[in-house]
Amino acid sequence: MSNPVSHWHAEHANFSRLLDILEKQLDEFHEGGTPNYELMSDIVTYLRHFPELHHHPREDAAFALLVKHDPGMQVPLERLKQEHRVIAAAGEDLLRILNEVTSDAVIARAAVEAVAAMYLVYYRHHILKEEKEALPRAAKLLTAKDWEAVAAAVPAGLDPLFGEKGEVGYRELRRHIALEARSG
Repeated sequence: MSNPVSHWHAEHANFSRLLDILEKQLDEFHEGGTPNYELMSDIVTYLRHFPELHHHPREDAAFALLVKHDPGMQVPLERLKQEHRVIAAAGEDLLRILNEVTSDAVIARAAVEAVAAMYLVYYRHHILKEEKEALPRAAKLLTAKDWEAVAAAVPAGLDPLFGEKGEVGYRELRRHIALEARSG
């Protein structure tokens, strides 16, 4: 990882793109249409697994080192770590409700919208806080040795969606992202 802060920021940008697509599907749902539930599930599945296994643990390792350089950051960084857990729980709730909808369970639209909106708002807010508070401090305070420790703390993993060798299961989502990029 040549520039870990740039990599961290690029992953946030990818996550934000997915949240934008999810929100468009939710808008379709809100307007009484039928969104692409499979696409929505793929987005949430990706956002539940890749960040949970690779992105958030790297952040947590960087946060621990950042607190050593700036003890005043402990409370805000602990909040960000707590948000990782809340986002994971909200993602599980959203996946559960999407599975219920696709299994033909009768669920009030308002319930689906509430769970999805909470997930979207919380995730976006979290990314914004990290971009404004954690990344600039990490870029300023963490040393090359610190970044090596962060990289060593979490096993390297290929990004199954945005990586060079994307997983087959995300083929439709990659196609949709490409279409969004062309039309946006």
